[in-house]
Amino acid sequence: MTPDEPNAQEDLVAVVGMAGRFPGAQDLESFWENLLAGRETVRVLTDRSDPDHPEYVPAYGVLDGAGDFDPAFFGLSPNDALITDPQQRLLLECAYEAMERAGHGSDDRPVTGVFVGASGNGYAETVRARIDELPFVDEWRLRQATAPDFLSTRIAYHLNLTGPALTVQTACSTSLVAVHVAVQALLNGECDMALAGGASVLPHLPRMRYTPGGIVAADGHCRTFDADSSGTVGASAVGLVVLRPLLDALEDGDHVHAVIRGSAVNNDGRQKIGFTAPSVTGQAEVVRAAHLVAGVDAGDIGYVEAHGTATALGDPIEVAALTKAFRESTDRRGYCRIGSVKSNIGHADSAAGVVGLIKTVLAVEHGVIPASLHFQRPNPAIAFVSSPFVVNAQTAPWEASGPRIAGVSALGVGGTNAHVVVEQAPDRQAPRTAAGPQLLVVSGRTARAADEAAIRLGDHLDARPDTRLADAAWTLRSGRTHHAHRRFVVARDGAGAAAALRAATGTAGSPADSGTELVLLFAGQGGQHVGMAAELYEGEPEFRRYLDEVAEAAAAPLGMDLREVLCPDTDAERATAAERLGTIAVSQPAVFAVQYATARLMESWGLRPSAVTGHSLGAYAAACVAGVFAPGDAARLVVERGRLLGTVPAGAMAAVRLPEEELLPLLPPEVTVGAVNGPGQCTVTGPAGAVARFAEELTGRGFEARLLRIATAGHSPLVEPVIDEFADFVGRLHRERPVLPVLSDTTGDWASPDQVRSVDYWVRHLRRPVRFGEVLSALFGTPDRILVDVGPGRTLSTLARQHPGYDAKQSVVHLTPHPAEEASGAATLLSGVGALWARGAAVDFDALHGGRPRRRVVLPTYPFERRTYLVPPVLPATPRSAAAGGDTRLADTVPGYPPVEPPETAGTGRTAGTGPAAGQERSAVLAAVLTSFGQALGFDDVEPADSLFDLGGDSLTATKLASWAASAFSVNVTTADILRCQSAAALAAWLEERGAATSTSGKALTS
Repeated sequence: MTPDEPNAQEDLVAVVGMAGRFPGAQDLESFWENLLAGRETVRVLTDRSDPDHPEYVPAYGVLDGAGDFDPAFFGLSPNDALITDPQQRLLLECAYEAMERAGHGSDDRPVTGVFVGASGNGYAETVRARIDELPFVDEWRLRQATAPDFLSTRIAYHLNLTGPALTVQTACSTSLVAVHVAVQALLNGECDMALAGGASVLPHLPRMRYTPGGIVAADGHCRTFDADSSGTVGASAVGLVVLRPLLDALEDGDHVHAVIRGSAVNNDGRQKIGFTAPSVTGQAEVVRAAHLVAGVDAGDIGYVEAHGTATALGDPIEVAALTKAFRESTDRRGYCRIGSVKSNIGHADSAAGVVGLIKTVLAVEHGVIPASLHFQRPNPAIAFVSSPFVVNAQTAPWEASGPRIAGVSALGVGGTNAHVVVEQAPDRQAPRTAAGPQLLVVSGRTARAADEAAIRLGDHLDARPDTRLADAAWTLRSGRTHHAHRRFVVARDGAGAAAALRAATGTAGSPADSGTELVLLFAGQGGQHVGMAAELYEGEPEFRRYLDEVAEAAAAPLGMDLREVLCPDTDAERATAAERLGTIAVSQPAVFAVQYATARLMESWGLRPSAVTGHSLGAYAAACVAGVFAPGDAARLVVERGRLLGTVPAGAMAAVRLPEEELLPLLPPEVTVGAVNGPGQCTVTGPAGAVARFAEELTGRGFEARLLRIATAGHSPLVEPVIDEFADFVGRLHRERPVLPVLSDTTGDWASPDQVRSVDYWVRHLRRPVRFGEVLSALFGTPDRILVDVGPGRTLSTLARQHPGYDAKQSVVHLTPHPAEEASGAATLLSGVGALWARGAAVDFDALHGGRPRRRVVLPTYPFERRTYLVPPVLPATPRSAAAGGDTRLADTVPGYPPVEPPETAGTGRTAGTGPAAGQERSAVLAAVLTSFGQALGFDDVEPADSLFDLGGDSLTATKLASWAASAFSVNVTTADILRCQSAAALAAWLEERGAATSTSGKALTS
């Protein structure tokens, strides 16, 4: 059976994400590029050459930036970063990246387990040697930061993963054993997704010593399987894979890099000459067991990624064991290629197995086998001629008659062996996605990170023009954590998205606020235009459902189907629609229908308003959304309103740029004020001829006045003849108390629930002027309130921005294009949704996707803002170190780290820090508390108002500070007191209230 057959997929596990750090490569793309190019990234360390000791080999697979980290991203302090083992930090970052690359970077993910391991690297001893320079670090804190016990649980905590979290330790086979354990946990139902892998990172470069017959290569090259091999070369690396049951991954649209068909783990026991020696029997048995679990014939396996350490003992035994296992099901010779990634990067110890797995997954996925380097002549101790294997000395295409299948081995000192069988992912057709604009979102914990994320995504789309934009949009929206600083673009293709993403950088607004409230503004007549609903009606089922509801309710009283004017197909239909929309009888229900359907579509996407208001006709849509009228009743009411207004004498309206108090003395008797939209924004209304003459007269006198596309004299005495009939119609409708606050455009104030459901409210609304300027005044002044212009057009958002109460902190968003724009209605709506999301509105992106086919794709990961946090080793007291200047203090080697000694100004009443408060008078108590906060957290510029927890502190930090404060000031201080005060200023004030000394000595700061 192949993985394409559903009944063969139940016990298969998909690799859906990968991440890592490798010598010469900070990500998977660079790693794969190095492999394809046949690059050796073991580095010659010229500064490590020692003519006095030629046995030390100056070569190592160096991991650049091994000590770099972004502690603030994970809510940690610089002190936490400094004392935490770099392996744990890098595993944490790679875990985050792996989940993002898998498209499961948000909290809304399957139950996920963590299975990782790491090497011993001596970092705890390095920190312990300088513990006197770390006054708030004790042995428990140090153990928590460096012990392997916390490798997996640290990841589970920071990434909120709730499946099993296990640390695996089996020496060189650690990370591949971790993968096996993760596979078993998935198959046993212990979790639904798993992170597995490991790290081996030496924070300070080692001195590798060659000894004849040992494991270190004399020439600094790992010549796996070659006659000239003399051993291996050390390396630092980190690797993680994200695993899911294959059926789940396929159903959920995950990108499947490859499939794990089966795996096995065993131990040699005593079937070998010594504890550290390998065993043919044990290795052969684990390979054979993996084949049986996978249900594969060895003859179908095209490549084996060997452990391949290039040691005199290890390589011959490994090939002999592989041959023995393969001979259980095939007698073919020289058909299966074999190689080792150690020839490229060196031996990454605990991370070696997962690095080999990642290489193999990429080879299986891309159909290319990278070269195993430094192979010239076969090791004479290896019987390649009679084996199934041939060393893959050149990068070559992987030609196979069936699915590509490979094996990966990892062998640990002590005898724990692991083997994994990897197969090509099943073929899947790309889902059909409707062409149209896509909303792409990126975010960062800081504005700088958000900009960098946008740039990275733009570069990625430029480099990969075949990326399906709809899949990228889905992955970004639903597969990432949305941080406070946000950028978004709407585009139809990758090139357009890339350009827009670059343009979006440097446009930092306010960070997203989870307390954001939306107020929907519904426009009146005037913005209607042919086709204003067509694109949404065709592409959005929820919009179509609500528009159909209104159109069907309005059809009988209107005598036509609104959809004929809203969604015309032919030129003739468009011409007819334009003519009909020019009448008040049709334009009013058409505008109502579009606004109501748009509001309900937004609600279906999770964008629910906290309040509503409208401008003239828009008040009916507002009331309907608030629940005052049922949609069908509201539709019939708007139709009746349009019919009645169509019976009054011909009227008109004109916009005039004058304050109401200046306009009133200028009005002719038959013209009145119909709307006051702001201090200098009025609308006059009355008989058509009189309004036209008045507008012309104002223009001639140098005032700005223009006629509106409204053929009636709304909100004027001309409507009085129809008021009784209108009131009677309203009175026959069922009216409920609103479920949302309604801001009245008649009074400019919030209407009470009983007011808005009364007949009198709607009669006064028909006759009295619109007070929308006062509506805006009532709305402005609350920065977390977003005004959403539902449209059609941008009339209300324009009025809002022109209002004197508006400032840049007030968000105003429009959802529809201007009638004169050649803009997509769908794109404009998505831009509005993006703007709301950027301010913190909670968008339901699953609903926004609307059940369309989806596929997660691999996209750039979060741009961590790293600094170096690395405790330097204490130099041994030798003549050479003395000549180099001797040892240095921690504060001199870690940028920004505060010195242990209290600042010279600690007793002078002046700040020891920097920033806005620098130079201000401070009490000695506050100065001491600030210094201690800085030392506890690792900052040299703590400000009095800074929260201990915002800076990365935790309950352990609070406990240490409480102990210090009690000793320094002879005041009873508990952890609860620190937790309650939180800031240095609050703690100092609390201490002074309790009689703390007004001066303090430096020695208390180091206690």
